[in-house]
Amino acid sequence: MNQLSLLLLFILSISTILCFCSAQQKQSSRFQACSGTTYTSNSVYHTSLKTLIATLTSASAIDGALFNSTSIGPVNGQFLCRGDATTQQCNSCVSAAAPDLVDNLCPNQIGAITWYDYCIFRYTNESILGRMEESPGTELRGPARPRDLGVFNRTLDGLLDELIGNAVRNPSAFAARDARLGDFDRVYGMVQCTPDIRRSDCEKCLRDGVERIPDCCGGIGGVTIFRPSCIVRYEPELFFDPSRNGSAPASPPPPPPLSPPPPTTSNGNGTSSSGSSVNIAAVAIPTVIGAIFFIAVIVYLLMIRKRKKKAKMSNVDHEMGNGESLQFDLDMIKVATGDFSSANKLGEGGFGAVYKGVLVDGQEIAVKRLSVNSRQGSQEFKNEVVLLNKLQHRNLVRLLGFCLEKGEKLLIYEFVPNRSLDKYLFDTAKKVKLNWERRYKIIGGIARGLLYLHEDSRLRIIHRDLKAGNILLDGDMNAKISDFGMAKLVVVDQTQGNTSRIAGTFGYMAPEYALHGLFSVKSDVFSFGVLLLEIISGQKITNFDRSGPSRDLLSHAWEHWREGTSLDLVDSSLMENYSSNEVIRCIHIGLLCVQESADDRPTMSTVVLMLTSFSLTLPAPSAPAFSTQT
Repeated sequence: MNQLSLLLLFILSISTILCFCSAQQKQSSRFQACSGTTYTSNSVYHTSLKTLIATLTSASAIDGALFNSTSIGPVNGQFLCRGDATTQQCNSCVSAAAPDLVDNLCPNQIGAITWYDYCIFRYTNESILGRMEESPGTELRGPARPRDLGVFNRTLDGLLDELIGNAVRNPSAFAARDARLGDFDRVYGMVQCTPDIRRSDCEKCLRDGVERIPDCCGGIGGVTIFRPSCIVRYEPELFFDPSRNGSAPASPPPPPPLSPPPPTTSNGNGTSSSGSSVNIAAVAIPTVIGAIFFIAVIVYLLMIRKRKKKAKMSNVDHEMGNGESLQFDLDMIKVATGDFSSANKLGEGGFGAVYKGVLVDGQEIAVKRLSVNSRQGSQEFKNEVVLLNKLQHRNLVRLLGFCLEKGEKLLIYEFVPNRSLDKYLFDTAKKVKLNWERRYKIIGGIARGLLYLHEDSRLRIIHRDLKAGNILLDGDMNAKISDFGMAKLVVVDQTQGNTSRIAGTFGYMAPEYALHGLFSVKSDVFSFGVLLLEIISGQKITNFDRSGPSRDLLSHAWEHWREGTSLDLVDSSLMENYSSNEVIRCIHIGLLCVQESADDRPTMSTVVLMLTSFSLTLPAPSAPAFSTQT
């Protein structure tokens, strides 16, 4: 038998056994959230909850229905099964999820929700029918990483956009399909809403989930986004039933058999005894043999996969080590920039000038030319290349490559057309282009970019020079954090460090960094707070031009906060065209970020949560660092 025949036999055997195992596998929770408030055992609520569980897990509640919502006394409950689930899969999932949630995952909780592979189950003392809810929720990331991130992101964007449109139009609010990534790879996607919410709410829930992907899961090939009212999922492998993908109604069940089933006899306790020994043997023997064969095949395949993965990682490490795939030819860059013509000079960036260039294929680039007398040595240069090459986020400037040739040290970035934030924010004529909606979006973008650097990237990175001049604005005025020339790479499990070389801009520096060289993610949080207050006020931290007892921006903001006149801090060019609640909350967040003690400052994940969840109560801030007002 040749290798192809063996391979086909393996595939057929594995498929058969996997189908059998899939049908028998135990259901388990992928994520759960508890309300935090409890009920008393044997109370009215407890009794009502037990009745609700029994009602929703009954065969009549699930039979033929992928969604059900009901109320028993003060308790409201709901389940949603995946749109491609069979009645048996739905029944099995709900029957496992409901008691597991109540008895094990969230015992004695007034409200709780759990997400299984094939269903969502939730209960609460609040009304839920017809309400779109996006909290609580989570994002689960798999280990897979796409080969070509650019192709993957473009394909995924198109796939998810199409799926959302299909789900909104589908009465079941479910859609699933795949898209080709190349000659061999595919990405499989699925979206679903609870069918009781409005179509517009369904679309909002799904799109909000998709917008979260770059922040939480950039560069990940398999992601599941769980929300109470919707789910978004994509994987590199097929995980749904393609025959029930939401594009058409599911096929009707087959007609009943024309002939009656063979007679059976009862043993007196309601269980069938006809041919029981034969049936058990008929099932058990092939199952054991199949399981042994399955394990042997899996071990063999894992060995092959491990060998290939090791070789692939070796190739990747080699490529990252020499950077050949990122290296640009110097002559090409000279042609693109007009031999570094002054007409193409965009300005002075960190350690050197920045030029605009156009490659032969028409692509616009920005070239950072490190000055000959730059303090940045070769090692720092390589650090920046490696750092930026590993980062992929919509709120970070993307590194395209570098050049080390004939004494030149060049970094080639994507071209960001609207230059830096300071060119608008501190210019009397240009700042009018920054209405509150744009400023608020810029604040959110910077926060998400920093969160990615601190927590969501494969490395933990502290920027150490966050300021308005290092925030670039793209064609849609989206913020992109730039200039990692002074960024300090921190190993994954390290939270702080110290340095004898202070790198950054005074005014934006946290006190522990400016005075003692101590840096941590909280140093960047301080800089973010300063930048946030600059964006709101239109005033520069290093050139504050306000007379009175407050001689600096932080003291000025603190003075207004204490006196209850925070809106007086707002840039006059906004002319009261802003949301007072958003502005006051942003000032509050800014003051929390610039507190003197690093321990008192929030993390960027908390900052992002504060910006996006107005239901979250914020703690009272203490006086800012360096403040002249106490």
